[in-house]
Amino acid sequence: MAKWRDVKKGKIPQEKEKPKVSQTSLLQSAPVAARLKAFLTDTFLITTPIFYGVIYFIMGGGEEFSQNRVGGWGLIFVLHATIILFFWVKKAQTPGLKAYSLKVIHATTQQKISLISALIRYSMTLFAVVSIFLLFIPFFRKDKRTFQDILSNSSVVHE
Repeated sequence: MAKWRDVKKGKIPQEKEKPKVSQTSLLQSAPVAARLKAFLTDTFLITTPIFYGVIYFIMGGGEEFSQNRVGGWGLIFVLHATIILFFWVKKAQTPGLKAYSLKVIHATTQQKISLISALIRYSMTLFAVVSIFLLFIPFFRKDKRTFQDILSNSSVVHE
């Protein structure tokens, strides 16, 4: 009991426990709003020109695209994936991420992500968008990581 009184009076410094912090929790993920803005910017800067280019220049118009939608959408996804993966692997940023000073990094090494991680991230992003309920994961997590962040072991952070 005497020790407690001494600590209370400031005679003995109180021992503080150091919290155990994992490497991934040191990363401060970018806010969901900034990531959404970057995604919308990428949609207008990358996806829309690809979409119109495939429909009007490659397929020859809306009529031909409607007759061969599988081939058209397949070509759009291949071109989009190639461009996005290039930006993620080489620059760690797409134009939208760069506009909001964000970048995609590996969660544990804090370096650029590898091609395998980028492929996993891209495919899981498509899966999350199709299954709408997975888009709400960052609102329930303390670290604000998305479904694709968790599975690809990546994170979107401020530059």
